[in-house]
Amino acid sequence: MIIDGKVFVVTGAGSGIGRALAQNLSAQGAKLVLADLNGDGLQTTQAALTHPGHARHVTGDITKAETRQAIIDTATQDFGGIDALVNNAGVVAVGPLADADEKALELMVRVNLLAPMLLVRDLLPTLEKSDCPTIVNVGSMFGDIAFPLFAGYSATKFGVRGLSDALRRELSPKGVTVTYIAPRAAKTGATEAFEHLIEPMKMKLDEPEQVAQNIAAAIRSGKRSSYPKGAERVFVFIQRLLPKLVDNSIIAQLKSLKS
Repeated sequence: MIIDGKVFVVTGAGSGIGRALAQNLSAQGAKLVLADLNGDGLQTTQAALTHPGHARHVTGDITKAETRQAIIDTATQDFGGIDALVNNAGVVAVGPLADADEKALELMVRVNLLAPMLLVRDLLPTLEKSDCPTIVNVGSMFGDIAFPLFAGYSATKFGVRGLSDALRRELSPKGVTVTYIAPRAAKTGATEAFEHLIEPMKMKLDEPEQVAQNIAAAIRSGKRSSYPKGAERVFVFIQRLLPKLVDNSIIAQLKSLKS
C-alpha cells in the first residue's frame, strides 16, 4: 500500500504507539483521523505532525456507537472516505486473576477486543469503497505467549489475533488486506502498570517510534503479520510446537519473582 495521500483512522492516537504511528504516517503524506478518549493528548499529537492540517481528531470512547459514527462522518466529510483502519487503542491491567477487579477486566475486553470488532463492522462499508482497503490490528506478543499475571490482557490479545485471522479469510474475496501486528511492550505510560515486572520477567521494551516504524513497514508491504526480531520471535515458534518448554521457562521466571 502506498501511504501518501491515503486516509487512515488511528485509534489510541493520543499517546504512545498511536502518537508515534500518527507522526510516522503524516511524514509519509497520509491524511489522518485520530481517535482517543484523551482530547488533550489528541491535540498534542496533531500539533506534532508533519502535516497537522491533513489531520482531524475525534475525542470519544470507541466502544460507543456515537464515537464510531463521528469517525466515519469526519473521514467522509473532510477526506472523502477511509482507506485504512488501524485498531491500536488498548488498555492493560496486571496481577493475579484471583485478585482482578471486575471493571478492569471488562474494560480490557471492551477496548482491546470488542471495540476492534465494532469498528471493523461499522467502518467496513466505507472502507470497501477504497481501492486499497486495509485493516491493521495491533495485538501483542502476549497474544502468542501468554504471561502469568497478564491473564486478562493476554486473553484479549489472543482474541485480536484470532479476529485478524478470521477477518483476513472472510474479507479476502472483497480485496480487503488484514494485517496483524504483534509488538513487544513499548516504553509508554501504560508500562507503569507492570514496571515492577519488567526486570524479573526479562521483558524487552521498544521505543514507540520503532514500533510505529515496524507497523508502517508492514502496511506498505501488505504483510499478513508482523513480529519483532529477537528471542521472542523464536519463542513464538517454540510455543506453537513445544509449548511445555515455554511453560517451564516462564514459570521459572515467576518463581524467581516470588522468592
